[in-house]
Amino acid sequence: MANTIDMQGMRYINLFSKITRVNTRYFFKYNDMLVFGVPKPLLSKSLGKNSENLRKISGILKKRIRVVPLPRGIEDAEKFIKAIISPLDFKEIEIKDDEIIVTAGGANKAALLGRNKRRLSEMQEIVRNFFKKNFRII
Repeated sequence: MANTIDMQGMRYINLFSKITRVNTRYFFKYNDMLVFGVPKPLLSKSLGKNSENLRKISGILKKRIRVVPLPRGIEDAEKFIKAIISPLDFKEIEIKDDEIIVTAGGANKAALLGRNKRRLSEMQEIVRNFFKKNFRII
């Protein structure tokens, strides 16, 4: 992942690490939500008992928080994207040489695009950082 983390992002990561005792360097924003990426074996530890850690961080920051497992490679792209956009769903995902194409229904497509295509641009940057591919919604 080649993106840079600003000072506010660093504060979010430090708070996440202090509360969960799980070190991560993967943090991004999607749909006004803070998303932290952690290795899959540490996912339950980072959530805490009954998602206690998430509630604590969310209460301090007054923002929605989501923790997703990090993809090991392009084969985990579908699970990773589903975890980020949940509870929305899509029909299928197609991975080509230089792009990832998501096929969605009418209402889900509108929700995935967002107002002024804001969510689309956020997801394009996330996919570019993690998989070095372009992202499209059909």
